[in-house]
Order: sequence, then C-alpha cells, then structure tokens
Amino acid sequence: MQPSFSARRETVPKSSPFEINNSQISEALDIFGISQNPDQIAKIREYILILLKWNRSVSLTSITDPVEIVGRHFGESIFASKLLPVENCRLADVGTGAGFPGLALKIAYPSIRLILIESNKKKCAFLSEVVRSLGLTDVEIRPERFEQIRQEEVLANVITYRAVGEFKQLLRWSTYALFPRGHLLLWVGADDSTRIASTSGWTWQPATRIPDSQRRFILIGRPIDEANSNR
Repeated sequence: MQPSFSARRETVPKSSPFEINNSQISEALDIFGISQNPDQIAKIREYILILLKWNRSVSLTSITDPVEIVGRHFGESIFASKLLPVENCRLADVGTGAGFPGLALKIAYPSIRLILIESNKKKCAFLSEVVRSLGLTDVEIRPERFEQIRQEEVLANVITYRAVGEFKQLLRWSTYALFPRGHLLLWVGADDSTRIASTSGWTWQPATRIPDSQRRFILIGRPIDEANSNR
C-alpha cells in the first residue's frame, strides 16, 4: 500500500536554518561596498555554519539569522579596511569574542598577521576550530585579558576593538602596544565616539558611520608622536 501524502511529506528533509547561499552573502556585503572572491565567500559560509553550531552551547552571538550575521559581523568588520589599509599588517584584535573583526579581516586579507586576544577559554576553543576548519595561517590566539599581556609581545601596526567598555585601559595599553604611526580602530556608539575623541595623548580622525546603521561608528586614532617616541 502506498503511503499517504502526509506521511511522504514528513520524510522530506527540512532546510537547515543555517543555510545561506553565495548570492545572499554577496548581496549582504554589497551594502558595505565589499566584494569577495568565491574562496572567501565559501570561508564566510563555513564560518557561519560553525558559529551557529557552537552558539548552541557557547554564547557567541545574539544574531542567529545567517544573512544578518554577514552584515553585522562580516560587513561591519571588513568595512574598516575601506577607511584604513590593513593588508600585510600585524593586527591585534582585543576582546575578539567570536572572531570579529579579526578573523573577518583575515578572510578578506589573508596576508594579515593576526593576534586574537580573548580571555574566555571556550571562545578560544571556538576560534581555534574556525582557524583550523578554514585553513587560516599566521593566526595566534592569546587566551588572556589584554592588560595581562606585555605590550612588547604584541607590537602591532593596527589594534582593533569591537567590545564594550574598558576604553581608558585599552588606550593606555595600546599607546605602547602599537608600532610608531600605528592605529587603533574602535567600533563604538555615538556617545562613546565623542567621549573617546577628546582623550588627550591621541589624535583622532572624524568618526565614520557604519553603513546600514544610525548608531554605530568606526573611530580611528593613533598616539601622538611623543607617546611613541618615548619608548
């Protein structure tokens, strides 16, 4: 006897909530003026799959829609490279969490020498899985708080920070963790942007609003020359 239609329908596999195709990734990045080659798009798609699987047991992101993840995490991260060249640089991502912006920039610019600083050990295990699965090289994961790391062990051309708070400590630490003429990139709200831009000892570019957002900005600064020359 043939099974009923309803019985047959139940055997059809459902689409995975993690699924996203190349066109959706490209369209989500277009908003930020970003294009990626097929290999980079494949890495982004695999990254999202790993992120959402791990997110079931480790708190990595509050965003679970794959298309929104592309925009909020990958688009907003890679957009910074349109404001400051990062290719071939030594980049330290402080409080990287789920790997943003550090690993997103690494996918876009494989020549980056990347240091990921994250004190949460479970998140570090996730980062190691992403690095291994995507075949990324020249990536160092430091399972520590940034204040516990001697600045001379980092010495980066660019330091990125997309976490919340601790700006005073970060600025103090970054002053001596940057190479001369190095830059600090911050993903901040409007109020923080105004407050940080008034910090003495630093020079800041005007804050740039992130596309598709009214409240999030990228702020780029560097220590004044005297701070770097007194090492």
